[in-house]
Amino acid sequence: MTTGVVFNPFVPSFRANPYLQLGRLREGDPVHRSQALQAWVLTRYDDCLRVMKDAETFSSDVMQAGGALAAALREQRRETPLGETRTVLGSDPPVHTRLRSIVNRAFTPRRAAALRPHIEDVTASLLAQAPDSGEWDLMKGLAQPLPVIVIAELLGVPSEDREQFRHWSNALAATTNLLQDAATRQGAVAAAQELRGYLEAVVVERVAAPRDDLISALLEAEADGARLSRDEVLAFAVLLLVAGNETTTNLIGNGTLLLAEHPEAMQALRDDPEGVPNAVEEMLRYDSPVQGLVRFVARDTEIAGQAIKKGDVLICMIGGANRDPRQFTEPERFDIARVENRHLSFGQGIHFCLGAPLARLEADVAFRGLLARWPGIRLAEGGAERGGTFLLRGPSRVTLAVGR
Repeated sequence: MTTGVVFNPFVPSFRANPYLQLGRLREGDPVHRSQALQAWVLTRYDDCLRVMKDAETFSSDVMQAGGALAAALREQRRETPLGETRTVLGSDPPVHTRLRSIVNRAFTPRRAAALRPHIEDVTASLLAQAPDSGEWDLMKGLAQPLPVIVIAELLGVPSEDREQFRHWSNALAATTNLLQDAATRQGAVAAAQELRGYLEAVVVERVAAPRDDLISALLEAEADGARLSRDEVLAFAVLLLVAGNETTTNLIGNGTLLLAEHPEAMQALRDDPEGVPNAVEEMLRYDSPVQGLVRFVARDTEIAGQAIKKGDVLICMIGGANRDPRQFTEPERFDIARVENRHLSFGQGIHFCLGAPLARLEADVAFRGLLARWPGIRLAEGGAERGGTFLLRGPSRVTLAVGR
């Protein structure tokens, strides 16, 4: 489809508010050919849902994909701790089936739920360090350290190494910008080498002396007689660190900004904290921390009347799909009481996010703790700065005025 709709995710206005461009695309050019990205950009809910659910036509395996963009992504990936190792996020059946069946034995919703008391303790400790009144940086004080501490606890990483873990995670997450600059790439390569060396040593230690942590559980998990290789265990640990840290941090940051912009919603949650889980789902829909998913076309197909060729690259813009009026009533309204909310922020199909239960739990605990800590919370003047890439959305700074 050729229209006059312009899509440029690299301008500052898109980082500030992507939903204007995404809305114009969704209504005027829902299967958009981006010359800058050399990819098809999808913004409608049904189109994105179809792509997520059809793993045979729309591959997640960049190591097998054709085209110049896939080749560039492969080169980037080889410079990360993942190398050429397949992961549950970046593989197709039957490899994905084997990996997911084994990982599911170790990384279970029950294991995540068992962390709740620890997450509550960590949240309380972080909030206790904040001032009773004045200005406080949410990102540095809570949103950034909480997921790192939780994931480090899961993996069995000593507390003294957790800040280093956050540095590695942030450096690697920045590579989701498909047009990253040389400095970003260099930083990611250095972080990758350091992180891989660290985790390789941890894996060797757990093989010799298993502990009650996720790396030990992954090494011991078995499905149909198969186990994960050491490289596959390492790759999953990296995936959990990067995806689990960045996305949960962004969820807490985005969600807090939404509550500050909607004081009536904040008050409703103060009055009834049991509404927090539903509010978290609306935060995920309205301002998703993951804005896009990349897929590679495995065979000729058609989307909304547009021919798509084998070897093409697709980007499902979740931020556009989550505000599609064909799926959601009053999609531009932030409604913490929304009932029908089948958002796509955790994906769908065989690649539905394994970490969704943990992310939901951390956000639930974080927002309950935040609202209970101060009787008054508002955004300080000039208190928000946007970070992230066009695929990951979150603030780099949220300065709150807290107290009464």
